Amino acid sequence: MLKDIDPLLTGELLHHLDQLGHGDVLGLVDRNFPAYRYGRPVVDLRGADTAAAARALLSVLPLDGFVEHSVHRMEIDGEPDTEHEATRALAQIAAAAEGRQVTIASVERFAFYEQAAQATVFVQTGETVPYSCYLLRKGVV
Repeated sequence: MLKDIDPLLTGELLHHLDQLGHGDVLGLVDRNFPAYRYGRPVVDLRGADTAAAARALLSVLPLDGFVEHSVHRMEIDGEPDTEHEATRALAQIAAAAEGRQVTIASVERFAFYEQAAQATVFVQTGETVPYSCYLLRKGVV
């Protein structure tokens, strides 16, 4: 165990985070997302919800400040403007971690699946709220 490192940040996950470069994408996805489809590493955090995983990740992972939206979310089918509690929690956690407002762009579900192919690694949570899938673009320290 490392001092002041969130226990959700396992050695495997820290290894993947360390390998990310500026602009690389991490998929933070719920339990229903087909993460293994993409042939990228998948870190299983199914004991955590979106908020817990985001809090751990964003304690060490900077978001890209050079793009308009460093976080994208999967839209709810038929309700593109609806943001559920997991998304609101992620926005608050990201703002606190970054010290600035972080807006989360919405992406239609099937377009999100296409964009997810850009992810270098996926973190799969046990989030039970459907459509709790996000793409986070890494920034610089």
